[in-house]
Amino acid sequence: MTFHDIPHGERLGYLLAEREVLIADGATGTNLFARGLETGDAPELWNVDFPDRVLDHHQAMVRAGADLILTNTFGGTRHRLKLHKSQDRVAELNRAAAVLARQAADEADHPVLVAGSMGPTGEIMVPVGELDPDDAASAFGDQAEALADGGADLLWIETMSSTEEAAAAITGAARTGLPIVCTMTFDTNGRTMMGITPEGAAEFYAASQPGLAACGANCGNGFGELVAAVAGIDAAADGNQVLVAKANCGIPEYVDGEIRYTGTPEIMKNYARLARDAGARIIGGCCGSTPDHIAALVDALRDHKRRERPTLAVIESELGLSRVAPRTDGEARTRRSRRRA
Repeated sequence: MTFHDIPHGERLGYLLAEREVLIADGATGTNLFARGLETGDAPELWNVDFPDRVLDHHQAMVRAGADLILTNTFGGTRHRLKLHKSQDRVAELNRAAAVLARQAADEADHPVLVAGSMGPTGEIMVPVGELDPDDAASAFGDQAEALADGGADLLWIETMSSTEEAAAAITGAARTGLPIVCTMTFDTNGRTMMGITPEGAAEFYAASQPGLAACGANCGNGFGELVAAVAGIDAAADGNQVLVAKANCGIPEYVDGEIRYTGTPEIMKNYARLARDAGARIIGGCCGSTPDHIAALVDALRDHKRRERPTLAVIESELGLSRVAPRTDGEARTRRSRRRA
């Protein structure tokens, strides 16, 4: 049996059983900007308007060595597409995105998974905001079904900040029966924007129904903060979850009229090894990450064997920690035990 003979919903599990680490792709938006996308435009419209450019992006990531590529659908719910008067094109745009990624994956010289990207709606959930959980689940479900119809192997819920919206996305994605991955962004002093800690995320991930195929962290404020978050999740989960690390390529800076990221391929190598040490089994790049950065990840992890989970001191010395980050070494748990005693 070849990889392509394996049913879509079983391919992620198959590769995780075969390999210690899978390489995820880099940024979608950053690389589409390099191909002509203008600020304020909806990347999802390019799946129909400029499919050759989206396909070229996927193919470049595959050539760099990615084992998993995300569809160009981060803002593919009706809530986000409404900003571009395209809320009635959810099925069309998401399916087209999955078809393009599927083509790049099927043409690859190695097994490549297609992950249907599902980002936040941009709305705030009740009771703080107005988005009803059932409405959110419905919107995510419509997106998920279109991605599945286009050939996605799994659904990839990313950049979440609240457990309520993440739960709605998981409920919607479950309509397809495909494996589900969920990642949060820890960008506010070691917490998500809505106050979720890595430990709290680990508890949420473990309790999610249906169960998640993988979970972890993406985006954020640089390499160090993301690795610290992943290490915190791994410590809280006692190593019982398949973890994802997908960090921004350093910190964005405004240089000569452009946004540039500080991460170099060499720094990406350090990040990749520490992310693996922190427990991640799916490692890739987020904002700012190009095919060169993904190739660096492949090179760094080719012969790397997981070492002891890094402490904050190790992470800071290797990658830097520009903000307060969560503990990774059990110290917080020990202190709580002492207070209870």
